[in-house]
Parts: sequence; structure tokens; C-alpha cells
Amino acid sequence: MAFVYKADPNRAALWVQLFARQAPQVPFRVWPNVGDPKDVRFLAAWLPPDDLAATFPNLEVLFSVGAGVDQLNLAQIPDDVKLVRMIEPALVATMAEYVSFAVLALHRDMPMYLSQQRERVWREHRVRPPGASRVGVMGTGLLGTAAIERLRSLGFDCVGWNRRVDLDSFLARTDILVCLLPLTDSTRGILNRHLLDTLPEGAALVSVGRGGHLVEADLLEALDRGHVRASIIDVCETEPPAQDHPFWHHPKIWLTPHIASTTQPESAVEAVLANMARYERGEVMLGLVDRSRGY
Repeated sequence: MAFVYKADPNRAALWVQLFARQAPQVPFRVWPNVGDPKDVRFLAAWLPPDDLAATFPNLEVLFSVGAGVDQLNLAQIPDDVKLVRMIEPALVATMAEYVSFAVLALHRDMPMYLSQQRERVWREHRVRPPGASRVGVMGTGLLGTAAIERLRSLGFDCVGWNRRVDLDSFLARTDILVCLLPLTDSTRGILNRHLLDTLPEGAALVSVGRGGHLVEADLLEALDRGHVRASIIDVCETEPPAQDHPFWHHPKIWLTPHIASTTQPESAVEAVLANMARYERGEVMLGLVDRSRGY
């Protein structure tokens, strides 16, 4: 019953230590030193080997080390292999923290102040109470729900959107839009010109789901004509963006390098081991992916 880790090599040593301490009975191996591939039943990876079935013929569970699975080609994962996305406290907490930072920054016009600093301009702008900014969070899963709860605790008028809610009505009441959707065929490119134009004049955007949600040219056009006043972006279609990409230097964009939410090895290993125990007992694992929905 071997377990293989194939992800961030900088974290591999800590995963080795944590498994040795918490599950010494489980043979733990780090890619590419997998031992006998026929012994491997569990794999934790960001990107699995290309020919997964041939590489690990007896694999039973593939754990994604990220909150989503859109980086995976689901067609290459055998149907009998269970796919599980990462659900662990640190991942949720850091996302709620980043979304709170981003919404507060947009509410308090920090991108504008950053631009003024570069231009050596000393000018204050009106400070409004949090309730004056209506926040809309696209995505009401674990991450979105945690973000909404945190924003409400800060005094923001915050609502969530999912497919059961009328999108245009949701957008019309949103001054700061946060995208935390999973990336699927139906959500790819959802942050497009039509959606941005449905927001009130002067709205702002936090793009923190996946780069594929955003039509980058449409956002740049909306920023340049002033319909969207500012955007904080943590995810891009290509990461990192090309050196000449407008996101690097646009005065209304604050860009961060896909750091909004990160797994912590200690809590990630605990989550994986708990799911392994559920699996062995025949119970449903937390984060089990419905392949028909893509998440």
C-alpha cells in the first residue's frame, strides 16, 4: 500500500517527515523514486505522470495537492481511480485572508494610491464605510463561503452567486466582484466584456479563481474606458505572464503571483491521511470530484 508524492520538491522532505511521524506503516515515496509501481495505491500530485494507468497499474486514489483539478486532463485518469481535490483548513483560511485583503484594498482605493505614489502625487480620497461597497462572490463552495463569512464580519454587504441565482441581477448590485469559481467548460471565459459591462459603472474586480475565467483583453478595455476602476489579479491564463504583458505595468491593476491560497504541509498531510482512513472504511472522501461537473 505505497503512497507517492509528486508535487513541490521543496515540500517533499516535510511530507516525508510528517508521514513518518503520523503514518509510519505507510510506505511513502517521492517521485521519481517510486519503488515497485505495482505497490502504489495512492498518489498526491499537481500533475500526475502522462500515462497514469501504465505507470501505476494498481492506483486507487489520486489526491490533487490544489483546491481545484482543472490542471488535470480528466480523460487521462482511469475511471476506476478516485480523484480528490485538496480540502484543508490552511487552504481555506489563506484564501479568505487574501480575498479580505483584496476587497479592503479596492474599497479603500489602494491601487489608486499605489499609482499616485509612482507619480509622486499626494492626494487623499473619501473614506467610506464597508457597508457602502456591495461585494459579490462568484462561487459558493468551501472557499467562497469562507470568504463571504469573513467579508461580512468586516461589515461588507456581501452575497454569493451560483448557477441557481440570476447572474445579471447579481452583477447589477455588485460594486466589487470576486471570482472564486471552479474552472470548467461552462465557466471558462466567464469574466468577459458582457459580464463586466453588466457591473455598475466604476466597479472593481478580484480575479482569484483560475486564469481561464478572465478574458484579459476585455478587462483591459473595461479598465481603459473607466467602466471598471481597478482590479486585483492573482491568476493568469499564462503564468507568469510574458514580460511585455500589460498586466505588469497597468496603473489600475495590482498583480500577485498566484499566491492567494496555499496548502500547508502539516494540515495537508492530516487531510490526506483522514481521507485515506475514510476510504479504507468505505466512506465518501471529502473533496471527491464529480467528473461530470469537473469539480
